[in-house]
Amino acid sequence: MYNIYMEKLHIPVLLSEVLATMEPHPGESYLDLTAGYGGHASKILDVTQNYKDAVLVDRDEFAVEYLKQHFPPETTIKSTDFYNAMLQLFECGKTFDLILADFGVSSPQLDMEDRGFSFKYDAPLDMRMDRRQQKTADEVVNRASERELTDIFVKYGEESSGRAKMLAKEIVHNRPIKSTKELAEIIKHRSKYSKIHPATRVFQAIRIVVNDELEQIEKTLPLLPKLLNQNGRLGIITFHSLEDRLVKDFFKEASSLGEESPLEIVTKKPIIAEDDELVINPRARSAKLRVAKKRN
Repeated sequence: MYNIYMEKLHIPVLLSEVLATMEPHPGESYLDLTAGYGGHASKILDVTQNYKDAVLVDRDEFAVEYLKQHFPPETTIKSTDFYNAMLQLFECGKTFDLILADFGVSSPQLDMEDRGFSFKYDAPLDMRMDRRQQKTADEVVNRASERELTDIFVKYGEESSGRAKMLAKEIVHNRPIKSTKELAEIIKHRSKYSKIHPATRVFQAIRIVVNDELEQIEKTLPLLPKLLNQNGRLGIITFHSLEDRLVKDFFKEASSLGEESPLEIVTKKPIIAEDDELVINPRARSAKLRVAKKRN
């Protein structure tokens, strides 16, 4: 049942742009740090045809099971987060011609009602990408102090300090909160009308904290050039300004030393989705692709 669901819902973002800028060639090795349901990986490996030197990583159990069923057995599939996967590969001395990381939440994760990522459904406060971990959204919402919640909403949701403090106070006052709908309604009740749901930023902030998303990215970025072969290409897709800022700054720093720089920037500006893609995949609206190349 899940396989049919994934195939129907998962559309890889910026796929043609990834192929055009990363330029996979037959025989090249490939690392996908956030393989999800294999949308990007399947098209890249269609070109390289090098499955034995391909490594697909994901920490979501459903994604990992899907990958095992849909890729040849010689493909290495790792069930872990991308930072720990990087450490394992680095220790083994592995290097790759192509590395891709898509830091967004997959559509199936958002649309599985019981995962608790979306306020569209009435679900438990979960939001774990890896359901083996203990920390959940319930723990953050119902145990964090008012000050801690305020800081989370400002830092990871980019809410104003005044609004963040007001929402944190309201949440603490209404605890215990047991479901996504309940949390979303509390936020909506204290918000003015806006084009996007007023709970969007709060849910993003909580999800980032539950999954340590930005910390994972910060620790992973410096290791990436070490896993690239000469002339290897690195592509990173982000979905909000906090992620993109980290990647932008890293690319700038890693390419700022002239001939001594480990990377050369391929995309001078981030690539965004064209209108025709947005028609079939509205979630690509916030996606940004940046690509760099390992210097000789």
